[in-house]
Amino acid sequence: MTTRGARAGEGARYRDADDLDVEEALALVKEDNGRAQAESVPAPAAQGARPGPAARHAATPWPQARAIAARAAARSEAPGTHRAAVSVPLDLALGLTLAAPLTALTDLPSFDTSAMDGWAVAGPGPWDVRDKGVLAGHAEPAPLTDGEAARIATGARIPPDTTAVLRSEHGRTDDKGRLHATRGLVHGQDIRPRGQECRSGDQLLPVGTLVTPAVLGLAAAAGYDTVTAVPRPRVDVLILGDELLTEGLPHDGLIRDALGPMLPSWLRALGAEVTGVRRLGDDAEALHKAITSSDADLIVTTGGTASGPVDHVHPTLRRIGAELLVDGVKVRPGHPMLLARTKENQHLVGLPGNPLAAISGLLTLAEPLLRTLAARQAPEPYTLPLKDTAHGHPYDTRLIPVVLRGDHAVPLHYNGPAMLRGVAAADALAVVPPGGARAGQEAELLDLPWASAGIGVCFT
Repeated sequence: MTTRGARAGEGARYRDADDLDVEEALALVKEDNGRAQAESVPAPAAQGARPGPAARHAATPWPQARAIAARAAARSEAPGTHRAAVSVPLDLALGLTLAAPLTALTDLPSFDTSAMDGWAVAGPGPWDVRDKGVLAGHAEPAPLTDGEAARIATGARIPPDTTAVLRSEHGRTDDKGRLHATRGLVHGQDIRPRGQECRSGDQLLPVGTLVTPAVLGLAAAAGYDTVTAVPRPRVDVLILGDELLTEGLPHDGLIRDALGPMLPSWLRALGAEVTGVRRLGDDAEALHKAITSSDADLIVTTGGTASGPVDHVHPTLRRIGAELLVDGVKVRPGHPMLLARTKENQHLVGLPGNPLAAISGLLTLAEPLLRTLAARQAPEPYTLPLKDTAHGHPYDTRLIPVVLRGDHAVPLHYNGPAMLRGVAAADALAVVPPGGARAGQEAELLDLPWASAGIGVCFT
């Protein structure tokens, strides 16, 4: 990996802005503003000098990068390249998207049922009560005659010729065992007629519906054992870096790998099937072999996206003839992220090695791509006013962890590119425009998967 000390000179200060905290970035801005005021006429650039920050800053704007990722996935789903829909058992379908309409296979309910515990009654009261009641799950009972009643449970089949169901709390029996109503009773009361919710053949849900727990329940009630759905995009995760430990405490310049444990669950929350997690170190040949042998829809790499001596992602992509769609994004943290098309129907998202920067890359490039591949609808954008001032980057969008408190978003500390303490406590990331946002200013929010769906839903 390229260290900060390996990059020197004025240009390095801007290239390494991801390694600076906010106070350092603000100091750079003040320094440059002061220099601009002192130099009313810029001097000609020296031969071989590095271009200024504006000229070098050719990365893709953050909103445009997200749009490019979504379009790249849409191209993969074009006619002739579309991944085939799959038939999935209900217990494995949560979080998928329907690829065929959910059409009722039966009337719902499929027979007249009781909506309450009580008595099925025929004709006007009082009624003689049968000895044998009617329970749910039993065959059709014998018809009632006028003046007759039968005990009935909620969900049980209504006996033929029943007038209404008298609720348990609305009836009493006299000393002769005859049933009397304690309040008025109308024809059909508390009977759920066959087909009340739907008739066989009715479309219940359209193509594109996200399979939620309620959808699973409806599908089962309508007679389904499986649903036809868009398969989860398959993702291979490649962890790069010789400095990473998988257990124990950091020591001797080695650090714990935070992304290996974090990314698979996060990718599953975004609708993916993680087909493999491999730790490759800083090995160019191993990276080349892993990419060229993968049959996943998406490859996610961590680290190695800069231009240092052991940053192998760019050289490997050039070697295999990949099409680079996004090479750097105007966002902090996460500026050196990238998106490439490695072959037809396969993409690679290169995440920076710093953990919060990697999350930024995940939500900027991987989320729109995976959402489109999984045929999920884009969430409706929304904003909330910031409780406190959020410092911005001078040129780029900034993503900062926030918690939602009432009708405000509260920025959290510990939001440097290498830090996870802030995002671990967050509900969302706030999108802060270049230059920052003042307290009370509306900011777009990107919900984190667990904030709205719950742990059990989003990570299964």
